[in-house]
Amino acid sequence: MTLVLTLQPDDPTPPYEQVRRQLADLITAGLLGPGDRLPPLRQLAGDLGVAVGTVGRAYRELEQEGLLTSRRGGGTRVAAHGRAPAGGRRQLLGGMTAEFVARARTLGFTDEEIIVALGRQLPLS
Repeated sequence: MTLVLTLQPDDPTPPYEQVRRQLADLITAGLLGPGDRLPPLRQLAGDLGVAVGTVGRAYRELEQEGLLTSRRGGGTRVAAHGRAPAGGRRQLLGGMTAEFVARARTLGFTDEEIIVALGRQLPLS
């Protein structure tokens, strides 16, 4: 699998946290599974245009959370038990939806407008 991570320079969230969150979401969603190998620190840092320490911090935090394992010479991999708790996918989607709805409401959209917008993005077959 090719990892597609992006950093938003205008996001006040630190770059390491953006990387950590995106990787955790990929693991939670099941797009990265147990044993999948992540890019080496230098490679991912170069791809993202950040310092190696930025990616290193994200990897370390994910390792502390039990989602990754790192071994010298063996690279960094998704932990064998690196799955989110039961319902993790559902919780992830619920959180994303809640963020979207809250942002839309902050911008003055009504619930009806939000529902219509979602319906346009999810056309029924």
